[in-house]
Amino acid sequence: MSEELMNTKEVAQYLDIHEKQVYGLIKAGRIPCTRVTGKWIFPKKLIDEWIETNTTTGIKQARKKSSQISGAILASGSNDPVMDMLLTATKKSHPDFFIFSANTGSVNGLKALNDGYTDIALSHLFDAESGQYNIPYLSKYLPDIHPVVVNLFHRELGFLIQPDITSQIKGFESLTGKNIKFINRQLGSGTRMLLDYHLQKLGIAVDQIEGYDKEVYTHFEVGLSIIAGDAQVGIASAAIGKLLGLAFKPITSECFDMILDQSTFFQSGVQSFIETLKTEEFRNRVEKIGGYDFLDSGKILHSHQ
Repeated sequence: MSEELMNTKEVAQYLDIHEKQVYGLIKAGRIPCTRVTGKWIFPKKLIDEWIETNTTTGIKQARKKSSQISGAILASGSNDPVMDMLLTATKKSHPDFFIFSANTGSVNGLKALNDGYTDIALSHLFDAESGQYNIPYLSKYLPDIHPVVVNLFHRELGFLIQPDITSQIKGFESLTGKNIKFINRQLGSGTRMLLDYHLQKLGIAVDQIEGYDKEVYTHFEVGLSIIAGDAQVGIASAAIGKLLGLAFKPITSECFDMILDQSTFFQSGVQSFIETLKTEEFRNRVEKIGGYDFLDSGKILHSHQ
């Protein structure tokens, strides 16, 4: 079928859901589609817009609920398994503090922050021209706020690999290998942008990679896809490789930051979050996992002048 139009099976693969769930969405009138000669047709452009709209709507609803809870903060953007540990530790030491996190990808997290739908954006966007993370994107995605960038940690990012093909994965060129199935991250995520940068740099066309169009939203999903046999290689943090027993080959050490407006930075909840991040108890727990560096944690990397 045309790249601009998808059938039921194709849209199910595109959304990474079961075909029966697509029919459920059709029946509920919750997905854009049309019926032609007895078959359901889905314009790809409308599906992409529908995904973005539903992401934004979910953020709005969470924002509304969080605003009704004293001491509640909403974060959205990138994800990392250590973030769950950090949220738990903060909640333990500050029981009146609530933080709700949405995995939307770095770009959508920044957009949500600028639009007022979230308090914190979690991001690791690499800028090849400057060699910096996140700061070069502030003027593009945050024109309406006074952003503060605070480092949370540096982490190792690399290839997660099914153990029996570890020797076949040398670098990005290996993703084009015969019988190598890849699992990708969603458009707008920092990991996806890093991948696309390297592919473009090496002159590798995306259609040379089997599975490039198969997307998931978290590092854990990358690892679980490999364990389930849906893929043999993906890109995720070193921590996921260790937690799930998968082989890992490093690509880079990246800067994982939180970005927020100046007016939000001094809120007690945010300060509690940073305070927990700096504790020896929390850092000792994470060091046992490996793949993280807290040298700049809690440091303000940029503040609007």
